Amino acid sequence: MRFSKTLYFTRNLFIILSGLVGLFIAGYVWPLAFAIGKISLLALLAATIADYILLFHRDKNIFARRALPEKLSNGDENDIKVFIENHYRFPIKVKVIDEIPFQFQLRDFNYGATIPINGNYVIDYKLRPVKRGSYSFGGLNIYVASPIGIVNRRFIFDQQASVPVYPSFMQMQKYELLAISNNLTEGGIKKQRKLGQSTEFENIREYVIGDDPRTINWRATARKADLMVNHFTDEKSQQVYCVIDKGRTMQMPFNGLSLLDYAVNASLVLSNIALKKEDKAGIITFSDKIGTILKAERKRSQMHLIMDILYNQQAQAECLKCVMQ
Repeated sequence: MRFSKTLYFTRNLFIILSGLVGLFIAGYVWPLAFAIGKISLLALLAATIADYILLFHRDKNIFARRALPEKLSNGDENDIKVFIENHYRFPIKVKVIDEIPFQFQLRDFNYGATIPINGNYVIDYKLRPVKRGSYSFGGLNIYVASPIGIVNRRFIFDQQASVPVYPSFMQMQKYELLAISNNLTEGGIKKQRKLGQSTEFENIREYVIGDDPRTINWRATARKADLMVNHFTDEKSQQVYCVIDKGRTMQMPFNGLSLLDYAVNASLVLSNIALKKEDKAGIITFSDKIGTILKAERKRSQMHLIMDILYNQQAQAECLKCVMQ
């Protein structure tokens, strides 16, 4: 943390000074007003000195920090928190100016609050990035005023940090519910068997009413002396590729995001569901030529590889030149 000894006067001081000027002007025709003005000026000077001493007698009277997630989700509202602690022996009024990344283009991003003695205050706000990449946060500027309210003191907290903005993992987690059946089965909550129409063989079991007679296994029936049927299940380990077009038309904006970012977010969701369904997921990108190719696999690190690849996808330079022309 860096402390600032800079003195900032509040609006209250200028309002009082305006009133004193009026008293001194009135003193030309009313001598008592001039005397009241001088006494008030001395009182204002004394109050300003007292206010300065209250705010500047120690350095470690305020503590503040910003809580950031490890990564931000592109196109979603991300929670940011600022924690402030008051170690003064009196309640204070604070004005918080957070140096958020320039990509958000917010010039008047500040909050005000009153914090009691030895109290804490939490500022909770949301940021919605619309472009992938690295976002740099600056310092926290806290302007503190005492109950006298004439002087402000600025505290600067070194909270510089860079946070990557990844494809929308919030949407990925939301649509992961589509694969909830598999999650419940693995957790032992329920057992659900899905009868597939594919040709992937699972086992042989006894015939029950409703089974397709075409699935009767006559050899097993002869051995068991009872009707036995082949049971088939949904095919698994299929290769699911998300093919992303990075051409110039994908740079068109919609609701703040480019069409390419929508395609990237959708590819992340579909790849995650494919892996949850025990299929293999892969990525292919192209513009005027084939770009990145990630072979469809179902290993543990596949989702991390997909996330990293999608994070780095940008429009090809040739396509951008076409747009500029």
